[in-house]
Amino acid sequence: MQHYFNSLADHVNGRLQGEERFLMNFGAEDSDFVRLNHAQVRQAGSVRQRIVSIDLIAGQRHAPGMVCLSGDAELDRDRLSRLVEELRGKLAFLPEDPYLLYSTDVRSTEHHAENQLLPAHEAVAQIQDAAKGLDLVGLYASGGIHSGFANSFGQRNWFSSYSFNFDFSAYHHGDKAVKADYAGFRWDPAGFAAKMSSVREQFSYLTREARTIKPGHYRVYLAPAAVWDLMSTLAWGGFGLKDHRTKQTTLIRMTEEGAKLHPTITLMENVKEGVAAAFNGAGFIKPDQTTIIERGAFKNCLASARSAKEYGVPTNGASEAETPDSLDLAAGEIPREEILSRLGTGLYVNNLHYLNYSDRPACRMTGMTRFATFWVENGSIAAPVNVMRFDETIYRVLGENLIGLTRERDFVLDSQTYFARSTSSQRVPGALVEGFHFTL
Repeated sequence: MQHYFNSLADHVNGRLQGEERFLMNFGAEDSDFVRLNHAQVRQAGSVRQRIVSIDLIAGQRHAPGMVCLSGDAELDRDRLSRLVEELRGKLAFLPEDPYLLYSTDVRSTEHHAENQLLPAHEAVAQIQDAAKGLDLVGLYASGGIHSGFANSFGQRNWFSSYSFNFDFSAYHHGDKAVKADYAGFRWDPAGFAAKMSSVREQFSYLTREARTIKPGHYRVYLAPAAVWDLMSTLAWGGFGLKDHRTKQTTLIRMTEEGAKLHPTITLMENVKEGVAAAFNGAGFIKPDQTTIIERGAFKNCLASARSAKEYGVPTNGASEAETPDSLDLAAGEIPREEILSRLGTGLYVNNLHYLNYSDRPACRMTGMTRFATFWVENGSIAAPVNVMRFDETIYRVLGENLIGLTRERDFVLDSQTYFARSTSSQRVPGALVEGFHFTL
């Protein structure tokens, strides 16, 4: 597929006229999807797609366009020729873009991950065997995801990764279920068995009568999936250079007032260990790691090419959205097996949902508990808890009220499949927090 992409890039290069330049981005996937309900296969299929976007440039004017490819080289070359002609016709009518910036230093790269995936039918057979007796519903997705970049200066970048993601729930009744996720690059039967064992253990507690807890402040354990929800919300407006320079960042207290999080909090964009390409749409190479927060203090923004041009700083390869693709929250020192004893009496929160900011400048978030949330007494799970709403600031949750993070972390792949399988991922620990505020 890389050879096919390079041949298309060479074809586009040959269609240029005069001082024209081009940036070309390629995205493809070869994915298998299996949807399960009652632990039975309800829908199965495969997606094979290739998409190319081209930005035709003349001076400071540029016209972007996109086309879906067929995989037939002759047909696709014709489609790209027509796209270049269409973009050329638009250029004369477009204004100059003062913030247009793209790489002119040729830095070609290749990354070919090893395909260690199980055939989909073998993974699903293991899932069904492990799910016997459970009303399991979920989506299994696996396969290769490929990205390419080319420009008229001769730069060629290629990135291929192979991953799987099984996003599922064991349903009990009403709004009571245990939600879990198992994702990675190589299916590990022992690792999946351990995940299912944990699901079954929590599922057994859902048979007990649910409790309704009064609003107030509680000691809580936020499982990695709940931390993922918080980090995903924080990434929305928290890390981008443009948000910081326009004073719209939700972390403005850190940059303007010197506020800090707990010293154990180190957060980075860890491209080296993610599933997203290590280059952006303008041809800039991302560093292996970009530290955003170090030992509780804000350190670096994610800077896209446009923001870098606008504010006169170097880019670190961030996308135009300036959100992380491979977020990494450093592990703590609490062994996972000690969570219940360390929690003592309080709430064990597996998942959060419907998150939003209730006060952006204060980095205050609100949302709901979801699925399996448990009341814990003296280090033992006592009962499931009915849905609650929280309202908390990151400065309390990951700052003054943070007791500690778990030593073990989960690798969480974004399960979204809008247009294509997401390549966003996080490595996150669980968090033990004092005085977490529930409002109803």
